Amino acid sequence: MFEDLKVTTGHLWEGAIVFALVDVLFVFLLVRRLDRQIFTRLKPFLLIATGVFWLLLWTAMCIYFWDPVYHYVFPVWARWVIPPVYAVLFTVIALLFWWISLRLPGRPALTFCLLGGLWGTATHLWGMSRGLIDRPPMLQGVSPLSVAVMPIFEFVFYWCVILSVSLFTFEHLHRGARL
Repeated sequence: MFEDLKVTTGHLWEGAIVFALVDVLFVFLLVRRLDRQIFTRLKPFLLIATGVFWLLLWTAMCIYFWDPVYHYVFPVWARWVIPPVYAVLFTVIALLFWWISLRLPGRPALTFCLLGGLWGTATHLWGMSRGLIDRPPMLQGVSPLSVAVMPIFEFVFYWCVILSVSLFTFEHLHRGARL
């Protein structure tokens, strides 16, 4: 389905801009809603939401983008191992980010999302070291800088979604407990 798609440096910069604009609003709203006390209490919801989110995302990536992208980066046996392993790995990362966010000054939701953005760049730098922009025809010729910058905003968005689902679940369950 996506074999003929060609991603360009321009597409990545445009994606970064769109994600950045959405992120500004999304992060602003989350920072207003999630004070330190609520953020602390979100831990179990955050960990479950993280695992489910990354399991679903990587399952979709392995279904739709294995042939055009990921089979160039990972061994064939890893196709169905990646989603659950990444779900666990990213859940551990979420726990680390949650812990760091509560120990640094400022709003923990903001810190959490910013750490998530940096994690996006780290994962894409690792992917580039494995041939992410050299091997798949879909990505050949894209600027390494755009591949390193765009996931900052992409992953901030992902972590905002995870925080939102966590907060919604937390509030829904606590509202039900009060009835």
